[in-house]
Amino acid sequence: MTRTRMQTKERRIKRQSVPESLRDSLQERILNGEFRDGDSLIQDAIAAEYDVSRMPVREALRQLEACGLVSMQTHKGAVVTTIPTEQIKELFELRAMLECDVLRRAIERCTDQDIADARVILGELEESYRQGDMASWGSLNWAFHKRLYMAADRVQTLAILQGINVQTERYIRLHLLLTDGRGLAEQEHRELLRLCALRETEQAVAFLHEHISGTGRALLVALRNHRAGTPGSD
Repeated sequence: MTRTRMQTKERRIKRQSVPESLRDSLQERILNGEFRDGDSLIQDAIAAEYDVSRMPVREALRQLEACGLVSMQTHKGAVVTTIPTEQIKELFELRAMLECDVLRRAIERCTDQDIADARVILGELEESYRQGDMASWGSLNWAFHKRLYMAADRVQTLAILQGINVQTERYIRLHLLLTDGRGLAEQEHRELLRLCALRETEQAVAFLHEHISGTGRALLVALRNHRAGTPGSD
C-alpha cells in the first residue's frame, strides 16, 4: 500500500458525525502548523483525502470560519487566516481583562472541589508537556483555566474566552516550541492554583493578569522573529 493511500485510510472518520469530526481533524492540522497561515484548503482535495463528499467538507469549513481559523475568499475559497501581530496583542489584552474579571467572581464562590478538579487537570497538562503531546496542550490549558473560572457562572464570558483561546492556540504552541516556555508555564500555573486555593483574590487576579500579559509579550517577540523570515507575513 502506498504512503498516500495509507494516509488516506488513517484519516477516514466516523460516519455518525462527519462534519464535526472533519472539523476537529482540520482544526488540529491548522493548530499544529501542518496547514500554515495563508494556505488554501481545497474542498475537492480534502474530500478525496478523507474519503467523504464535498457537503461535509463545506460544513466543516464553515465551522472553522465561525471560530476564526479559516476565511472564505472570492476566487480562492477557504484560506487559513493570518492574524496580524497587533490583533494577537489585542486578543491577549481581551483575555487579561475578561479572565481577571471572571476569576475575581469565581474565587468568591469556589469550593475545595473546584480547586481539587483544577489540580487534577493541571497534572494532566504538565504530563502532556513532559510527553511532548502538543495536540493536547491547548485544550488542557483551557480546561485548567476554565475550571478555575466555572464557579463564577459566567456562561457567555467563558464562551467568548474559549473562542479567543482557539484563535491564539496555534501561536501559543509555536511560542512554547520556539522558546521552550513549558517550564515557566508550569511554575505560573502552580502559583495561580496556590493563590486560588488560599482564596487570595487580589493576589490571584494580579498574578493572572501578569501571567497572561507576560505570555502575550513573549509570544509577540517570538512570533515577530519567526515571521521576519516569512515573506508576506505581518
